[in-house]
Amino acid sequence: MRDDDTIDDQYAHEGPTGRSDDTPSSVQVGVLRGSEAAPSLRTRLGALVNPLTRRPSRVALASGVVCCLGVAAFAGVQALPADRLDPVAAQPALTERAQEGAASRGQARPPVTATPTPAATPTASPSPTATKKAKPKPKPKPKRIAPVAGLDQAQMDNAKAIVKAGRKMGVPRQALIIAVATAMQESNLYNYASGVLPESQNYPHQAIGWDHDSVGLFQQRPSSGWGEVRDLMDPEYATQAFLSALLEIPGWQNLALTDAAQAVQVSAFPWAYAQHEWRATEVVEAILA
Repeated sequence: MRDDDTIDDQYAHEGPTGRSDDTPSSVQVGVLRGSEAAPSLRTRLGALVNPLTRRPSRVALASGVVCCLGVAAFAGVQALPADRLDPVAAQPALTERAQEGAASRGQARPPVTATPTPAATPTASPSPTATKKAKPKPKPKPKRIAPVAGLDQAQMDNAKAIVKAGRKMGVPRQALIIAVATAMQESNLYNYASGVLPESQNYPHQAIGWDHDSVGLFQQRPSSGWGEVRDLMDPEYATQAFLSALLEIPGWQNLALTDAAQAVQVSAFPWAYAQHEWRATEVVEAILA
């Protein structure tokens, strides 16, 4: 044996394959126990001692490497879990883990109660294209004129209706005064129904009279051809009927008020209209003002 022969070179010439682990363990034990085991062991030990005594530096280096490798291998073995070392032994653990994983995925999860965050209420802004529907303007209420000349409000409203109807016809101011004065004498400026004509009571009225079939502000009689009951109970119609008859009288503008009124009404008391002239004038002026 040469001094520079390594341990692997020495072992390479022993046995049929050159490796000590090629022989079954039972055969190796039998050989060691036999008579030939001692010389072979001594031969190997001697081969190891001689190089170690001759080359201490190489032996130290080899010993250090072997020690480091051994410690690392031992630590790796200790760090590995049991199921990594033995696949057969690890099989139950892997099966148990798989079952646990499947069980946990199959279990019903508890419901999660989430407190909703209140959403901010958007402020609606009017669309620039949206147009508001115009509300119809309410009809102006008729101007109520305060009573004058000792009249109450109902009488003043009736006088206003006479003046309004005359202005629609375009009659002059003197004709309006004659009409108001005539109504003051005939009905005291109240719209009368007739107790003789029950039909007249079906229309708006303020009093009931019994002078034959006379009705309305001017006490006009349907039987005398002034018109139908429903028409004569309307202050506007009754006024227009009176003024139409007045305008047919020749020179009515030059007649005294009482004469002009009597020419239309043919009353049993022709001079009675004159007493209302000043009051009728005051009322008409208040309405036309």
